[in-house]
Amino acid sequence: MAALLRDKQAYFVGVSLVSAVEIPVGKIERGRLLRILGFAFGVAVIVGNTIGVGILRTPGDVAARLPTPGLFLGVWILGALFVLLAAMNITELGVMLPSSGGHYTFARYALGEYPGFVIGWTDWLSCCGSNAAAAVVMGEYLGLLFPLFAGKARLIGAVVLILLAAVQWQGVRWGSGFQQFSTLLKGIAFLVIVAACFLFAPHDVASAVSRIELPHGWPLFAAVLLAMQSMIYTYDGWAGVIYFSEEVEDPARNIPRSMFGGAIAVATIYIAVAGAIVYVLPIGAVAGHPMALGAAADLIWKGNGTRVIAALTVLSVISFMNACHLMTSRILYAMARDKVILRHADIVNRGGTPTVALALSTAAALLFIAYGGFSKIIAVLAFFFAINYIADFISIFVLRKREPNRERLYRVPGYPWTTILALLIYSGFLASIVAADLRNSVYSLLLLAGSYPAFRALKRIAA
Repeated sequence: MAALLRDKQAYFVGVSLVSAVEIPVGKIERGRLLRILGFAFGVAVIVGNTIGVGILRTPGDVAARLPTPGLFLGVWILGALFVLLAAMNITELGVMLPSSGGHYTFARYALGEYPGFVIGWTDWLSCCGSNAAAAVVMGEYLGLLFPLFAGKARLIGAVVLILLAAVQWQGVRWGSGFQQFSTLLKGIAFLVIVAACFLFAPHDVASAVSRIELPHGWPLFAAVLLAMQSMIYTYDGWAGVIYFSEEVEDPARNIPRSMFGGAIAVATIYIAVAGAIVYVLPIGAVAGHPMALGAAADLIWKGNGTRVIAALTVLSVISFMNACHLMTSRILYAMARDKVILRHADIVNRGGTPTVALALSTAAALLFIAYGGFSKIIAVLAFFFAINYIADFISIFVLRKREPNRERLYRVPGYPWTTILALLIYSGFLASIVAADLRNSVYSLLLLAGSYPAFRALKRIAA
């Protein structure tokens, strides 16, 4: 999950939990989600959960390693092709196992309770931490837009976090409707900025000569690998619809459509943004810039680009935060339903929202904000970010062998070679994470070692 933001601090506000929720038949119901989500929601949650601050920050890193327009654009296209490869694989699991919960559901069914617990617990923590980070960043950018809010990023982030949880509490129709609306606004905003760059770019700037020495041989290969590492983080979120599989109408049809439609929409926006940046700015001005699209917007809007990008960031982050609320509550709900974690977290209200899971997830995000050290926690959990996808690809092999005669309404094209390729790519990505951040990788292994006693204890409590 990942991948939007990996820094900042925050503010704690208590959230009261409910132990029972009345639904139409007058009883407490567990495990009752509503199958009312369609293709539009699937695309919206993928785009909303993927496109955020990463696309604003990553271009500078990529250009610093590959300082030619052709290589710069090529790596974004390569990233899109890789996402489509991975989506081809995970779609099989989403259609075959139409139960909400995301990566946890696949690992639990294919690999067992304990591997499922590790995947679900770390995925949930990572999503809650990313939600907290997003909330604080949104508060900071609101401070840039409105001086009244300046210096109150943690408080504003916490308030918005709670308000979005209140929207979710009304039911899945409200949550999905807001997701579609906020994602639509975000998509339009990106496309307007891209169009403005192509239509109103001052070409004397774009044509300026910028000389940066391009590496050759193995250094060039290493530069491409490092650029791809940044790319994988930026593209992460493309599998968002799998967290809602049992809530999607006609999953055999809408999950594949959502996966590929969402991935194509994200890739189109990313490649368009990358193209707009190098159309307006020389590659030398892009290289290393912390907010390259902001620099391009400054030229188009004559010094007001900072406010334009601040508004864009707020739109991006709200959509992301809403998607996080939706996803974290489904992870915890699925784990509670399988009795591998806390009791009562599988309670849903009449609107189809797992209310206890939502309250716990919101409280966790607020605690991350209060703690202020969640950037370190997310760095540790980045190890598991790659593990989640590796577990998915392994699950495909396990289920093909264990259940060869099971009906599969969608099959991975080119299996087993496309699955092997995806597994190798993510394994290489995991190796690069370990090499780049050995200390946090060791902490991740210690966390993994301590997870088994935690699993046994929580399972006894949930029994």
